[in-house]
Amino acid sequence: MHSNALRHRCLFLFSYSVIGFIYLPLIVIGIYAFTLDDITFAFPPSGFTTRWFYAAFARADMWQALWLSVKVAVLSSLIAMPLGTLAAIALTRLNYKRKDMITTLFVLPIALPGILTGLAFLNTFKSLGFHPGIMTIVIGHATFCIVVVYNNVVARMRRIPWSMVEASLDLGANYLQTFRYVIFPHLKSALLAGGLLAFALSLDEVIVTVFTAGADKTLPIWMFNELFRPRERPVTNVVALVVMLITFIPVVLAYRLGNAEE
Repeated sequence: MHSNALRHRCLFLFSYSVIGFIYLPLIVIGIYAFTLDDITFAFPPSGFTTRWFYAAFARADMWQALWLSVKVAVLSSLIAMPLGTLAAIALTRLNYKRKDMITTLFVLPIALPGILTGLAFLNTFKSLGFHPGIMTIVIGHATFCIVVVYNNVVARMRRIPWSMVEASLDLGANYLQTFRYVIFPHLKSALLAGGLLAFALSLDEVIVTVFTAGADKTLPIWMFNELFRPRERPVTNVVALVVMLITFIPVVLAYRLGNAEE
């Protein structure tokens, strides 16, 4: 009993140490969003103020960057949801040669370094004569957003009793009716969860965006540029804090939906 209690305490301590290691930098950002000093990052801060929130919300360029990021995230998610769902159905239920290889190639974009993906898109767009802009950003983001949706839908597809689908087809329903009334009700929460995760991932993406944005600035690129202006760093911390809070909502919703039982 004593050894079990000690083991549980060690695991408890280890778990919270890892959580602290992950979230301590985020806490530091939150602290310095209220700092009184506009240049240095001495600890503890010399004082606290909320004036940087007013300064951040008064920046028109920040709102433009935020709006562009939201548009890109929404469009990328809307593209990824149907494509990721169809790919999940095809790669889960169909049997053909080299299926494992195709599955690996499909999920590879999210595993590749972002700089390689961004450079590949830049060369492709230039060779096709496309000018960087919002659509090139959306295309770049949609590649990894599709994988996020795909992973969520595949996990749910494996839990669907396929005998229900076969029964629907045997009773005279066509494939479209079977998908609408049998498959989709089981997939809708996983599909929505994948879309929310794709939105959150696209909202924060910076590496691929650097190569595909051109003169357009999404919010992550705006924040990166502001880091080179020392007196604007508290404003950047405020925006980072707001982005964390915004991103937290779809991530939590996606977690709850992804674990929802049908």
